[in-house]
Amino acid sequence: MRAAVYEAFRGPIVVTDVADPAPVPGEVVVEVLAVGLCRSDYHGWHGTDPDIVCPHVGGHEFVGRVVAVGSGVERIRTGDRIVAPFVCGCGSCEPCRLGQHQVCRNQQQSGFTRWGAFAQFTAVPFADINAVVVPDGISDEVAALVGCRVSTAYRAVIERGRLAAGEVLVVHGCGGVGLAAIAFGRALGARVVAVDIAPEALALATALGADVAFDATGADDVGDALVELTGGAHVSIDCLGHSVTANSSIRSLRPLGRHVQVGLFPSATADVAISRVIRDELEVLGVHGLSASRFPQVFELIEHGGFDPALMITQRLSLDDVPAALPAMGAFSQPGISVVTSL
Repeated sequence: MRAAVYEAFRGPIVVTDVADPAPVPGEVVVEVLAVGLCRSDYHGWHGTDPDIVCPHVGGHEFVGRVVAVGSGVERIRTGDRIVAPFVCGCGSCEPCRLGQHQVCRNQQQSGFTRWGAFAQFTAVPFADINAVVVPDGISDEVAALVGCRVSTAYRAVIERGRLAAGEVLVVHGCGGVGLAAIAFGRALGARVVAVDIAPEALALATALGADVAFDATGADDVGDALVELTGGAHVSIDCLGHSVTANSSIRSLRPLGRHVQVGLFPSATADVAISRVIRDELEVLGVHGLSASRFPQVFELIEHGGFDPALMITQRLSLDDVPAALPAMGAFSQPGISVVTSL
């Protein structure tokens, strides 16, 4: 098969022929139909993920058609069109038994702990636990996004943030996850404020339902400005992953508000406004994806809840575009979401 391979972190990415994957027990192999370019793939190529060993094939947000089924798989069949979360749980550890596969202690991650979907074929581990058959009415490119950005936003806004109609949601960073969070906030009937420094990203946020587009460029104190604007957010989400945006998110909350951290930080530790957390009895909540068991609820919202993830897609690529497009993500020059639709 053809795959986009890098031999070293920050090194050239080359589309070349590699061996086709074969399913081990419990796995299925899919022909990749579409795969998103996510900033986590960029971070992986950049060398910030300790789970990646070179040579490597990235790509964790994909949809595929099952072409081979390993022994022991009972629920998934050849020909099924499936998506899987970027965190595939084992189904046996304590978090998995609680239905929280996204924090599995034995998790595997396509594109990180194993080769991913910037290729013509890839394998899905623990397939009976993690593979979800895609409804016929959902396109390949939309289904691919459910594997990471859309489902992560669902977890952040609905499950962890517990956002309710009439509340104020502030989203810091209008990339893929941020745009999806804005759309979910709009679907729930919240007042949504989008925060970014890129006019193109803020324009997309407005198109997806943000009531206010707040340009943080040059703001002395984003958190205080947002409190003055909104009275304080009930839920605020950092989708970028930086101490500046995380602290702005915390400082934008009203008392008893909920800060949700989605964006990965470039370092293992960071300064956080913990005094504000204590003073106002704020909640600080992390998000690491969504269990496959709740993907049907996400599909339901897409089919019947007025949320079309295709509106976030601004660039459709081929596999041959990946070697240039993935490193270019570091420049933040392409708003919205890029999806590889030709492999």
